[in-house]
Amino acid sequence: MANNTVISAGNLSKIYKRGSEEVRAVDGVSFEAAAGELVSIIGPSGSGKTTLLNMIGCLDNPTSGSLSVGGRQVFGGHKELSEKELTAVRREMFGYVFQKFYLIPTLTVEENILLPGAFYKAPGAKAARDVMGLLGIEKRSGHLPGELSGGEMQRVAIARALINGPKVVLADEPTGSLDSRRTEEIKGILRDLTRQGITVVMVTHNLDLARSADRILEIRDGKIHTP
Repeated sequence: MANNTVISAGNLSKIYKRGSEEVRAVDGVSFEAAAGELVSIIGPSGSGKTTLLNMIGCLDNPTSGSLSVGGRQVFGGHKELSEKELTAVRREMFGYVFQKFYLIPTLTVEENILLPGAFYKAPGAKAARDVMGLLGIEKRSGHLPGELSGGEMQRVAIARALINGPKVVLADEPTGSLDSRRTEEIKGILRDLTRQGITVVMVTHNLDLARSADRILEIRDGKIHTP
């Protein structure tokens, strides 16, 4: 694994059982992502994109294969990590951005951003101000999610993903709920993150957004498709 490689997946597979039927949601996927690289994952619905993203982010265990994150063997090593160790990898290495934002409606913007700190190292108000400034939402810090536009809510979700200083941001359809103008804004933000050395891996149906990445992985029937 190269020194600047942050994610290294080897022959990752996820198999589900439906009675006597075996469904290979992800089937032998291998790839690497470097520090500061933007990788997009595309493919039709049901092709295994989100399942792959969840395994990369240690939210789902693979049936087989290996995964290293930041030089640490997470899956497929000689010693299986405990749930406590996996939790530490998630909170220290990853920030997660979802299509539906998942903001707490009764918490302010700042409180939503600081929420991950309640489970980790409590970065504090200055860190929240810093990420709000980075994303241009500092004037919205005291607002509730219901008072924000869709684009602003996604910015808050990205700020929340950044609050613990992750090495990798995983984004599942980060512009799926946004119009074209807001999509362009989020595209620029994701690119800015890579300039800071953060690796971004995103699942998207938006081909224009996908083409803005350094590399595109196309998934079909659980496998990486090579044209």
